[in-house]
Amino acid sequence: MIRYATVQWPWFGLLLCLALLGQEALLAGFHAGPSLVQSGYRVLVMTIGVVSLALLALPPRRIAYLLGFLVCAALMAWAFWLQYHEGLEPCPLCMFQRVAVSAAGVVFLIAFVHNPQRTGAFAYAVLIALCAGAGAVFAGRQIWLQSLPKDQVPSCGMGLNYMLESFPLLDVITKVLGGSGECAEKAWELLGLSIAGWTFVFFVAMIVAAIALARRE
Repeated sequence: MIRYATVQWPWFGLLLCLALLGQEALLAGFHAGPSLVQSGYRVLVMTIGVVSLALLALPPRRIAYLLGFLVCAALMAWAFWLQYHEGLEPCPLCMFQRVAVSAAGVVFLIAFVHNPQRTGAFAYAVLIALCAGAGAVFAGRQIWLQSLPKDQVPSCGMGLNYMLESFPLLDVITKVLGGSGECAEKAWELLGLSIAGWTFVFFVAMIVAAIALARRE
């Protein structure tokens, strides 16, 4: 059974409440428009909350791998629902985040079937960290684009399919990370976070959970 350092949860709750109060005070000063500080603070607070919840509720290793796969499947289902039911077409950065979610989901599924011991769990943790880490980079880039003032947003670029057909993969990734106008749009939000914000939160939670599972005996 994994052993964590002793934490006085009332103190943790107090710190979280202070963080939330600080968030509201901070956001109150940014009525004029989006800001990287505003978006980053919201993402940070929500990441702390989701990661803490994941660690508190972390089940046995094999069940956790199955839950990780189901979370990835749910994220993809939600993305397709937004696309085909709500008409929200994914931008190039969104598409790369989908690839990262799918890749992490496949690793979680293989780990569930394999049911590894501690050494194997470390190997799966590395794979999940690579997949989710790449996704977090793309999500973080999109959060930055969404925080830009309107006059600094890049113009809309080429479609992803066209770039994949016309350029090498590394050039495509470079162009996608460079950003385009459609990637800066916030078409959907929940609790102040855009789709990119929530995917970043879940990517970080996947990495932390995978590492915690690998530390178990």
